[in-house]
Amino acid sequence: MAGYYPTPVQARPAPAPAAPGPAAAARVRRDPLALRHRLELAAVLAGTAVLYLWNLGASGWANAFYSAAAQAGSQDWAAWFFGSSDAANSITVDKPPASLWIMGFSVRMFGLSSWSILVPEALMGVGTALLLYLAVRQAAAPATGDPRLAHRAGLLAAVVLALTPVATLMFRFNNPDALLVLLMTAAGYGVLRSIQEDRLRWLLLAGVFLGFGFLAKQLQVLLVVPGFAFAYLVAAPAELGRRLLHLLATGAAMVAAAGWWLAVVELIPAADRPFIGGSQDNSILELTLGYNGLGRLTGDETGSVGGGNGWGIPGLLRMFNSEFGGQIAWLLPSALILAAGLLWLGRRAPRTDAVRASVIIWGSWVLVTGLVFSFMAGIIHPYYAVALAPGIAGLAGLGPVLLWQHRRQAAAAALLAASVAAAALMAFTLLGTTSAYGPWLRWLVLAAGLAAAAGIGLGRFIRLRSVQRTTTALAIAASLAGPLAFSISTAATAHSGAIVSAGPATSFGGPGGFGGNRAGGFGAGGSARQFSGQAGAGQAGAGQTGAAPGGAGQTGQGQGAGGGRAGGMGGMGGLLGAPTPSAELVAALKDGASNYTWAAAVVGSNNAAGYQLATELPVMAVGGFNGTDPSPTLEQFQTLVSEGKIHYFIAGGTMMSSSGSDASTRIAQWVASTFPSQSIGGTTVYVLA
Repeated sequence: MAGYYPTPVQARPAPAPAAPGPAAAARVRRDPLALRHRLELAAVLAGTAVLYLWNLGASGWANAFYSAAAQAGSQDWAAWFFGSSDAANSITVDKPPASLWIMGFSVRMFGLSSWSILVPEALMGVGTALLLYLAVRQAAAPATGDPRLAHRAGLLAAVVLALTPVATLMFRFNNPDALLVLLMTAAGYGVLRSIQEDRLRWLLLAGVFLGFGFLAKQLQVLLVVPGFAFAYLVAAPAELGRRLLHLLATGAAMVAAAGWWLAVVELIPAADRPFIGGSQDNSILELTLGYNGLGRLTGDETGSVGGGNGWGIPGLLRMFNSEFGGQIAWLLPSALILAAGLLWLGRRAPRTDAVRASVIIWGSWVLVTGLVFSFMAGIIHPYYAVALAPGIAGLAGLGPVLLWQHRRQAAAAALLAASVAAAALMAFTLLGTTSAYGPWLRWLVLAAGLAAAAGIGLGRFIRLRSVQRTTTALAIAASLAGPLAFSISTAATAHSGAIVSAGPATSFGGPGGFGGNRAGGFGAGGSARQFSGQAGAGQAGAGQTGAAPGGAGQTGQGQGAGGGRAGGMGGMGGLLGAPTPSAELVAALKDGASNYTWAAAVVGSNNAAGYQLATELPVMAVGGFNGTDPSPTLEQFQTLVSEGKIHYFIAGGTMMSSSGSDASTRIAQWVASTFPSQSIGGTTVYVLA
C-alpha cells in the first residue's frame, strides 16, 4: 500500500512486532488501545440496541401478517417450514419463510408476544452494525497504516447505519427486510475478507449468505451480486482463471443455499402442502419470477391491488422525493461524492487494493439498488430503502477518515468538504418537510455543516489541533443531527400495519406514513384498482366502523394504509391493517374450536391475522394477502364446509382487482346467500358448521 497515500497526514508507523512467546502474547492481551477500541465498539452497539429496543412493545403485532405466520409456525412444524399463515396450513405468506423461521423459533421458546416477535429484528440490526464495522475497519487498516483511524472508520460506519431512519424503523419491525439486510451485509464482509486474505472459504460463505437472503425476500438479494462479483474479479489476488472458477463455485453455493427449499416445495404434491400465497398457480417459481420478481419491475403483477401510479411515478430522483427522502437520502449524495474521492485517491493503488474493492462493493450496492428502486413500476414502499443503508454507511465511514487523513491534498480536501456540505444541505431540505423540530434545527445544521466544510477546505493551511477537532466535531454533528432526530421520532412512535415509514409527520402526509395522500401513495386517482364490500362482507377501515350489504362492518384496530397509525384510509383497513376482535367474538371462536380445523375463515390475510393472534387458533385467509389468490376455490371451500372443518365465516372486505382470482368474492357471496348472519360483538359472522 506504499503507493496508495504518498503523503499521509498524521500517519503513525505501526509498532515493531513484539518478540514471539508467552510474554509478548500477554502484552498484546493487555494492549490498552485494543481494550479502548473494544469498549468504544461495545458502547456503539449498546447504543444501537437501546435505540432499536426502546419502547419496542408499543408497536404491538407490528405487521400482523407476519406475526400471525410466526404464531402458526410456533404451533406446527409444517407451518413453520413452509411459512404458512395458519397452523392448519391453508396458504403461505407471499414470501419465502427465512425470517419467519427466526420469529417462529422465538415465539415457540418465549411465548406469543410483541417482544418475542420484534426483539430478534432489533438484534439483527445490532448484528448488521457489527458486521459493517468489521468490514470497514478491515479495509481501512492497511490504507491508513493506523489501527486507530481504521477503528474510527468502522465506528463511523456503524453509527451512520444505526441512525439511518429507515434502518431504525425496519430493525424495530417484523418484515423480512431486517434479515435480508443482515445477510447482505454479512455477504459483503465475506467478499472483502476473501479478497484481502485470498481465502476461498470466505467467498463461499458469502454465497451461502446470499442464498439465505433469497429465502428472506427472493430476487431482491440479487441486486448486490453484480457488484460483489465485480469487486472479487477486479481485486482478488488469484490469477484470472482461478478468480472466475471461484465465482462459479460461489454461485453454486448461493444456488444450493436457496434452492434446497424451493426444490422441496416444488417436489411435494400440492395436496400435501399449503397453497403458495401470492401466486396464481400454486407455484413458488411463479411467485419468484412473477409477483415478487419481474412484476415488481414492470408493474404487471397478477393479483395485485395496487399498481399504476398508486406506487408513485418512477424516475431518477425517486429516492429524494417526499416518500423516500426522509427514509434514506440524508447521506446519499455525500456517499457518492466520497466514493468518487476514494477512487481518485487510490488511482495508483495496486489491483488488489482493499479500499478500491470496498468502494466497488458499497458503491455498486448503492447505485444498482437505488436505480432499480427508482425505476420500478410495480409495488414499492418507502421502507424498501433500508436495503440501501449498509452501502451508504460503508462509504460514509470509510471515505471521511481516508480523505481527512490526506486533506493537505487539494482534491481530497475539496471532495471531503463537498460531502459535508451536501449532507448539511440535504438535512436542511429534509428537516424542512416537518414542523416537528422547529425551524431552528435545520438552520443550525446548515450553519454547522457549511462552517465545517469551510474548515476542511482551509485545513490544508491550519495545523492547530483545536481547530481540526472542532471541524471534525462540526462535520459529524451536522451530518448526523437530521438522521438522529428522525430516528428518535421513529423509535418513539408505534408502527403497525402493512405499510410503514420512518420519521415524524411531514408536510407531505401523515405521521411518517402514507396518510393524507402523500405523493406516490394511494390517494384520489392514485390507483386503478377498487376496494369495496361485497354481499355479506362489510369491512370497516382502520379505526372506524363501516357497513356494507349483508351486515355490520368490523371495527379496525386503528391501523391501515396511513403508515400503520390512526387516521389511515378507511376503505383499505382489511387489506393493510388487522382488526382487533371483541371479547365476545374471541370467546365464540374459541368455543368448541377443537372440533374444527379452522376456527373461522375470512377474506384477506390481514383480516385473518387479527382474529388468529387474538385467539391463537387457525383462521383461514381466503384469497391470501390481497384476497386475489385462488385459495381456496369456491368448490374447495364448499367441500371443507360440508366436511365440518370451518366453524365461522367472518364478514370482511373483499378486494376487487383487475387481475387475479375472484374466488374470494364468489365464496363471500355464496356464504351470504346460503347461511344466516348474526352479530357477535358488533361483527357479522356466519355459522358454517
